[in-house]
Amino acid sequence: MDNSNEFAPVYLRHDLMIEIGRLEMAMDHLVEREPSQQQQLRPRLESRMTHLLTELDHLPG
Repeated sequence: MDNSNEFAPVYLRHDLMIEIGRLEMAMDHLVEREPSQQQQLRPRLESRMTHLLTELDHLPG
């Protein structure tokens, strides 16, 4: 019997949480950037964060 499918959501949740943490750190460090870079990067980071949080919400269990 193959139990690998039972663990897939656990690993995916873990990977999503790691990526969310990386994005949070990147957003924290935006203040160290030039204002023009902040304006360029913030929407991309926020969009990625929204996508990851949506994916996390749709995981089973």
